[in-house]
Amino acid sequence: NDPLTHKALVTRFVLSDSGSGELVSAFRHLGDRKIYDGYIWKVVVGDFVAPNGEAFTRDIVRSPGAVAVVPIRYNDTGEPFVVLIKQYRAAFDRVIIEVPAGMRDIPGEDPEVTAIRELVEETGYTASNLELLHQFYPSTGMTDSVLHVYLATGLAHVGQETHGPEEDHMEVFEVPFAEAVAMVVSGEIADAKSTIGLLLADRRLRGLDSVVK
Repeated sequence: NDPLTHKALVTRFVLSDSGSGELVSAFRHLGDRKIYDGYIWKVVVGDFVAPNGEAFTRDIVRSPGAVAVVPIRYNDTGEPFVVLIKQYRAAFDRVIIEVPAGMRDIPGEDPEVTAIRELVEETGYTASNLELLHQFYPSTGMTDSVLHVYLATGLAHVGQETHGPEEDHMEVFEVPFAEAVAMVVSGEIADAKSTIGLLLADRRLRGLDSVVK
């Protein structure tokens, strides 16, 4: 079954190169030497030549990218709540508060399809409306990953499909949307994709931004 059968809206846009074409063309990427080939990520040493002819190398994590979802549910009075997760993250050896997210680990899968799949897997909710808030570079100094972050509404609970020990033991919870934004401001939510997604969703819900195209 197509998880986006009932999808009302998905929008896309292209990341800008900020007019840097001339600067980029002055650098040359000669190729990559693979150092580690993991299940999802690959670590390479890239060989480059600077505009002045200087050769240099950079360690790069090659990534298929990821998605994140800000799932909004309205109560009987119309107050928006957001579905969040508390999940153990091995890199920090601690539990992190995040929005649902996941890797684009199925080759050729559209990011909005991945977003709905990850939303179901982690929270048990699907969504009838999906809007692209942004696509951004999460760490330009080390990886070519691009992360798509969506606003999801029209939620319906269909049951979780967790994968892996972290998801098996994570906590799914809801807070008023305004409280989640305050958690970003206070630093209680420090995860980058969640910070970006929640702040952009806040602007969207307050009518400050139109749908991204």
